[in-house]
Amino acid sequence: MSRIGRLPVTIPAGVDVKLEGSHVEVKGPKGQLAHTFPAVVKISVDAGILHVARESDLPRNRAMHGMTRALLNNMITGVSSGYQKVLQIEGVGYRAEMDGKNLLLYVGYSQPKPVVPPEGISFEVENRVKITVKGYDKQLVGQVAANIREIRPPEPYKGKGIRYASEVVRRKAGKSGKK
Repeated sequence: MSRIGRLPVTIPAGVDVKLEGSHVEVKGPKGQLAHTFPAVVKISVDAGILHVARESDLPRNRAMHGMTRALLNNMITGVSSGYQKVLQIEGVGYRAEMDGKNLLLYVGYSQPKPVVPPEGISFEVENRVKITVKGYDKQLVGQVAANIREIRPPEPYKGKGIRYASEVVRRKAGKSGKK
């Protein structure tokens, strides 16, 4: 049996889980998420705990077992406490500003690059060089953070660009001078 799939998922107070066959809707204080899972896994709720079981030991069913449990856990965690990714801007003159809900990035282009947040995502800028992407959908938070990083990825010589706060950029030595 899957080590991840057999673990129960506890439903915190304030989170409502609705099951309709293999379709699950989770509603909490941060938002609402819904997902339809494959029919090879069976999801059940009893006494505030979600259980996931599979019908056979075929390799695909085993993979779906662990993935289904992980997705359910991510959904419940997202609507109850939310997710966030922190990005950092490095470089002389590089900065970020808020324009209402939108994010403006000044990262070496002739015009600022605007980033419009999708529904369920919010931005925070601290000290003009630290961007926090917040939301209740883990996949969407990661995708928006990756899209922001893609605007000016960190370069290996001076380290300028947008990077994740925990990311370590491998630096290269520049040209060696003539002797």
